[in-house]
Amino acid sequence: MVNDRDLHQEKDVDVQQLDFKMLEKLKFYLKGLIKHGGSDLHIKSGSIFRGRINGEMVPLSNEILSHEDGIQLAKEVLRGRFAELVDQKSVDFNFKLNEEYRFRGNMFFQTEGVSAVFRVIPVKIPSIDELKLPPSISKLIDLKRGLVLVTGPTGSGKSTTLASIIDEVNRTSRKHIITIEDPIEFVYQDKKSLINQRAIGQDALDFSTALRAALREDPDIILVGEMRDMETIETAMHAAETGHLVLSTLHTVDAKDTINRIIGMFPGNEQNKIRMSLAATIQGVLSQRLVKTKDGKRAAAIEILFRNARIESLIADGRDSEITDAIAEGKDIYGMQTFDQALLDLYSRGVIDEDEALVNASNRGDLKMQIDNFNHKHQVEERLEDSMIDLKVEEKV
Repeated sequence: MVNDRDLHQEKDVDVQQLDFKMLEKLKFYLKGLIKHGGSDLHIKSGSIFRGRINGEMVPLSNEILSHEDGIQLAKEVLRGRFAELVDQKSVDFNFKLNEEYRFRGNMFFQTEGVSAVFRVIPVKIPSIDELKLPPSISKLIDLKRGLVLVTGPTGSGKSTTLASIIDEVNRTSRKHIITIEDPIEFVYQDKKSLINQRAIGQDALDFSTALRAALREDPDIILVGEMRDMETIETAMHAAETGHLVLSTLHTVDAKDTINRIIGMFPGNEQNKIRMSLAATIQGVLSQRLVKTKDGKRAAAIEILFRNARIESLIADGRDSEITDAIAEGKDIYGMQTFDQALLDLYSRGVIDEDEALVNASNRGDLKMQIDNFNHKHQVEERLEDSMIDLKVEEKV
């Protein structure tokens, strides 16, 4: 159990008194996590070290972290910010392992002492092609204004997708880009663009204040790490309406839910105005889910909504229930796709098996029918191909 009185007495850390043995142990486990292709290291006082590898929690050793070692680790990692952990009970931070890997960290207290989670952030930003994202996503690179949202649960790769888009703009266009994050994850180097990165707490008070300030800083593109509250959403939409491209994230499951979540955050008497504004400013919604591949890794299944006249009309008229059908029907012309279309594509390319596709489906029955049709068509094509081969053999004889 955490003793608040003792912690407050020792919250001012003297760095000269630290031997950093726990820090070296942390680095050992972080390197092991990377070696096994993991995404998160989980540390808990009173328990063993665990890593999230291919989406599952895996023990990394039988070593149990003691209460005292947990406190010592917190001091060695946070140093001058240890007092913030004691006062606030949790703290976000960045941790650099080496020139190739950084981590987004969160340290917090629980009943047994200190716990922490370290999320891997590669220094090299992967490209859209390297992430194997749908090619239609590249059209977001050329947008001049509007609102683009990347949504999905925690750990679904939202930040990485946004980083790949920002880095492609940085590589190909002369823009001024401002990022507002908590904390900063990917670090960009200026290429053709000028990029200013602001961390909440360190460089700005909060998202909404930093976003309002950004409008006076001559940006072309503003990346908001997360739209957490009504004020931030309203300011972001205002920025999009006034000629800026705003990119951000939400914890929503699909495009339809994203529209409903944004509108639902406002009082009833304001929702019609927000709906009209959103219909006019939304340019794209990418909703991600990570699915298990046949080789034991993970791939992103992405629902893609792009704004067109029909989508704008459906949002403005409150016909949100028709959005998914509009996305499905816009696949060939606009490059949109539903989750189930994304899953079918992954299945047809042999990336995932049928069970994985169906367990992640939005409409299991419909996807099962589409998979059966694909399998039947594939079998017919194989039989036809075999017949052609036999015919050619007979002709030669």
